[in-house]
Amino acid sequence: MATPSLLLSRRDLDFLLYEWLDAEELTRRPRFAEHSRETFDAVLDLSEQIATRHFAPHNKKNDREEPRFDGERVHTVPEAKEALDAFTKADLLAAPMDEELGGMQLPQLLTTACFSWFQAANVGTSSYVFLTLGNARLLCAHGTSEQIDTYVRPMLAGRFFGTMCLSEPQAGSSLADVATRAEVQPDGTYRLFGSKMWISAGDHELAENIVHLVLARIPGGPPGVKGLSLFVVPKHLVGPDGAVGERNDVVTAGLNHKMGYRGTTNALLNFGEGAHSPGGRAGAVGHLVGEAHRGLAYMFHMMNGARIGVGAGAMALGYTGYLKSLEYARERPQGRPVAAKDATAPQVPIIEHADVRRMLLAQKSYVEGALALLLYCSRLVDEQQTAEREEERAHARLLLDVLTPVAKSWPSQWCLEANSLAIQVHGGYGYTREYDVEQHYRDNRLNPIHEGTHGIQALDLLGRKAVMDGGAGLVALGETIGATVERALASGGEAAELATALRESWERAAKVTARLWGTGDPAVALANATVYLEAVGHTVVAWIWLGQYLAAQGHDDAFRKGKRQAARYFFRHELPRTGPQFDLLESLDTITLETEPDWF
Repeated sequence: MATPSLLLSRRDLDFLLYEWLDAEELTRRPRFAEHSRETFDAVLDLSEQIATRHFAPHNKKNDREEPRFDGERVHTVPEAKEALDAFTKADLLAAPMDEELGGMQLPQLLTTACFSWFQAANVGTSSYVFLTLGNARLLCAHGTSEQIDTYVRPMLAGRFFGTMCLSEPQAGSSLADVATRAEVQPDGTYRLFGSKMWISAGDHELAENIVHLVLARIPGGPPGVKGLSLFVVPKHLVGPDGAVGERNDVVTAGLNHKMGYRGTTNALLNFGEGAHSPGGRAGAVGHLVGEAHRGLAYMFHMMNGARIGVGAGAMALGYTGYLKSLEYARERPQGRPVAAKDATAPQVPIIEHADVRRMLLAQKSYVEGALALLLYCSRLVDEQQTAEREEERAHARLLLDVLTPVAKSWPSQWCLEANSLAIQVHGGYGYTREYDVEQHYRDNRLNPIHEGTHGIQALDLLGRKAVMDGGAGLVALGETIGATVERALASGGEAAELATALRESWERAAKVTARLWGTGDPAVALANATVYLEAVGHTVVAWIWLGQYLAAQGHDDAFRKGKRQAARYFFRHELPRTGPQFDLLESLDTITLETEPDWF
């Protein structure tokens, strides 16, 4: 029997894909008709093999020998290039894309499952290909056929990699303050001038070229975010024959040195400073994507996918930390049972101690809940794109809109807590570099900031998604949760007890939402948006766990017993957290609004 992986649980993936989410049903749809359970399993197997053989072995080296910039070139560990070559040679980068682009048309549900192996194995190296895929998808949705041929096809072949360039030193997350300008040229191209900060994968030599997607302003456009346009700005210009040509006027001013994700370069990029002279003069050559002044709407195509991807990365880091702490707890002898009287008796593995089992159960409930949530959201992407009836596609779109901020932020918060608990299970060893769990914690600490902070996701959920289309998203979510509750009530017994608790929590969430917006004062409504995100997030994950509980009923093997026990834990230990949070929200507390800056 093969040794179980310490990256992810294949047994858990199979349960969620085939016993809970019915992945095989997707093969009856025209887009996925060439697939079967066998092809799905083959790609899962391949992903696990490549992640284990090529990505995991250099994860610690990536962290220890982070990319460095010598003033001209960025240097990365050679193993990163070898791993990325193995990934692209297996055609995994093109896996979810159309056949006409060389893709497999793999469902997003399976893509998320497959790619989670790489995020668990080495989140630093895997970031390059995941950013590239998001870039390619945006251009396929909004670019011209020429842009697709020039940039997307080489990206899917692994020749080019991609980035997204939004933030600027003076703007941060406030995209209304983006100042990079794009000046139109007689030939229809643009010249860009400005700086972009925190650009993941912003410079390296892991591919022939880097395709930057850049938000910038065309002079004379509207102020704020309504004046932003989107441009393709390659590191090297690309000729009509597809060959990489002269260097564009994009240069690295320096690398940011982060506490985690050290294997991913993170750059400050200057556009148009004159370090290079494409066509004989300064200015970074760019090509407009879609229409002028619609750049942020286009960029959200990549950002929303990236938000779910960040949630998946947070889950993967939490999951591998959980598995490693579980293995440690089974193997580490220390202490004796509480009731033991014989001090000379052999020590027992620490998993025998109730508090260690508490920490393992908490981790299990967080990471398996997060994996299930992210796979569910990925299934919604497939429903949105391939469901037979338009009302089914519209329903999936509504659900995905309202769940995206939760899918990004909940794993980023609670799988980070799982990493913290993994360190605690390891005791003093957990804080040392010799064990993986301290790096997993540092890597995961970046995810509450990546792709919109925790607070930004909270404002998105309460300020936009909860009220869009007259609250249609929340209504759709409530109906979906209600359907699971009804199935559990009909099942009776413990499932009905869990369903009753979930129904009460969701009813409170709906009541609190109406109460917050009933004030007519957005400042008061949004003052505690983060508390709202956390309470709704826990309620959503309780619903996800109820679904898993129902799927695990009727079997008494250890795996399904473990599923039901994790669901019990979440309902007894975690869901009750929402009560005081909903109380606070219902009180319309304004302490944060009333606190003056000079009181600190």
